[in-house]
Amino acid sequence: MSTAFPRSARVRASADYARVFEQARRTSDPLMSLHWLPGDGAARLGLAVSRKVDTRAVGRNRIKRQLREHFRRLRAALPGGDYVVVARPPAAKADPGQLCATFERVLARAGALPASAPGGTMPPGLNCPAPPPTPSYPTKPVSDAG
Repeated sequence: MSTAFPRSARVRASADYARVFEQARRTSDPLMSLHWLPGDGAARLGLAVSRKVDTRAVGRNRIKRQLREHFRRLRAALPGGDYVVVARPPAAKADPGQLCATFERVLARAGALPASAPGGTMPPGLNCPAPPPTPSYPTKPVSDAG
């Protein structure tokens, strides 16, 4: 399977969203909830990020972009069906690593991904991006003296 994210990999119609919300199994986390409706076709992703999560479109789009990218990487390993992620307000303050790890955790809890073995030698969230590096130079506090 290609790693691209074509239109066929998206839940787009409101009837599809309604069907998933009515019939799917649901797992939750403080950052998001996942509704998964197993099916015969390839895995498809739908995202619901409301203005209650972040009032700014920039913040909502950041959440959607990061979840879409992580789903694109995992898509070949996921069983077929429709996956709808509903973001919650704490997701607006989460960094990309937290969103990624939470997404993997709810997928594993739903049974779509195998659960990671506890106590292993590899860190959890293996497919998640590394956090941005912290600056190695000292920073000075900014003062308003003038």
